[in-house]
Amino acid sequence: MNRALIGLFCFLLFAACSTAPEYDLVIRDGIILDGSGSEPYRGDLAINSDTIAAIGPEIEGSGQLEIDANGLAVAPGFI
Repeated sequence: MNRALIGLFCFLLFAACSTAPEYDLVIRDGIILDGSGSEPYRGDLAINSDTIAAIGPEIEGSGQLEIDANGLAVAPGFI
C-alpha cells in the first residue's frame, strides 16, 4: 500500500508541475506594439486580473477567454 501512495504522490506532483499556467485572458497572434520604439512583432499576450502576466512569440497555457488577434495591432500597457 505504501508503494501505491508514493506512486500516486509522484503522479500528482508531476501533474502539478507540468500544468501550463492559466490566465484570465489570452490575446493570440496579434501584432505587438510595446511602446519601446522597437519593431512590432507577432505574438501573444496574457493577462491576469489587471496585470500583463506574459508576453511573447507563443505563450503556453490557456485563458478563460481567448481572442484571435490575427492581423490586428495589440498595444499593451500604453494606450
